Amino acid sequence: QVQLVESGGGLVQAGGSLRLSCAASGRTFSSYAMGWFRQAPGKEREFVAAISWSGGSTYYADSVKGRFTISRDNAKNTVYLQMNRLKPEDTAVYYCAVGLWAFATKNTADFGSWGQGTQVTVSS
Repeated sequence: QVQLVESGGGLVQAGGSLRLSCAASGRTFSSYAMGWFRQAPGKEREFVAAISWSGGSTYYADSVKGRFTISRDNAKNTVYLQMNRLKPEDTAVYYCAVGLWAFATKNTADFGSWGQGTQVTVSS
């Protein structure tokens, strides 16, 4: 069983930046891919970004490509999401998740453990 704790969310003006962190414990963190997803009110949870076990491969949703960067520090069992040039439509609860495999995918079904989420609100 793995425990995930997200942090770093908050309120920011459009054009601003936030850095989310997700600390993992209870499992061999470095062996698995990690991902970030988000869910806005009234919408389904959607993929944001994913990173392979080594950090060598990353994937992004088209809506965040060029603005968000996912990274990981296996020594600290932590994955990050740097979010720049934020837009009001980025407002959502952001969740990190542990992959079922070492390689990264965009599919929700390929992630087995989820954090509680952290709220990101972008004002216009």
